[in-house]
Amino acid sequence: MDDMGKFRRAVTRWAGRRTEASAAAAEARELADRIGLRTVVLVEGDSDLRAIDALASRRGRDLDAESVVVVPLGGATNIGHFLSVCGPKGLGLPLAGLCDVGEMRHFQRALEREGFGSPYTPQDLESLGFYLCDADLEDELIRALGPAGVERVIESEDEVRPFRTFQNQPFQRERTIHQQLRRFMGTHSGRKAQYAHAMVQSLDLDRTPRPLEQLLARV
Repeated sequence: MDDMGKFRRAVTRWAGRRTEASAAAAEARELADRIGLRTVVLVEGDSDLRAIDALASRRGRDLDAESVVVVPLGGATNIGHFLSVCGPKGLGLPLAGLCDVGEMRHFQRALEREGFGSPYTPQDLESLGFYLCDADLEDELIRALGPAGVERVIESEDEVRPFRTFQNQPFQRERTIHQQLRRFMGTHSGRKAQYAHAMVQSLDLDRTPRPLEQLLARV
C-alpha cells in the first residue's frame, strides 16, 4: 500500500474513533507531513473516488503527485468525524468535497459545527469547496452521457445480458430507462464504482458534470 492509501486508512480509523484512534492520529499526521499533503477531498463513497481519479487522469493530472488525497467517508453521515480530524481541529488541511443533494443537510450541519461558518445554501457550500451532485454522481453522469451512451458503456463492460434481465424484472418495467440505468448500478457491491470510472472514461469532456468539473478546478 502506498502512502496515500496508508493515509486514507489511518484517517478513517481516526475518524472512526476506535480504540486505536490515538495511534491512527499519529500515523495520519506523520503521513500528511511525509507526503506534504496540500488538500483533502472528502467524498461519500468509492464511486466518487474512482470518478475523480478518472477525470483527473483524463485532464492530464496526477492527484497523488500533486499531494491531493481523495478520502471516501463511507456515507454522508460520517462527514462530521472526518471534518474534525482533517480540518482546523485536527490536521488543519485545506478541504474540498462532493455530496449528494439529498445529503446536503449533513454537510451543512457538520461544517457549521466545525467552525466553517453557516453554509445555508448550495452557493455557501461551494464557497467552502463542497459541490452538490443532483441527485447523485451516477445521476449526473447518466445525464451527461445520455441513456444511449450509458448503454454503450454497459456493452463495453460486457454486462448487456444482466442489464436486459434486470430491465425485464416486473418492478423495473414501468420505470424510465434513466431510472433503470441508475438502479442497475446499485444492484451489487462495487458496481457503482465500476461504472463511475467507466462512464467518466467514456465521457465527452465538454459534457463533464459541473460538480466534478468545479471540484477538480478547485484542488
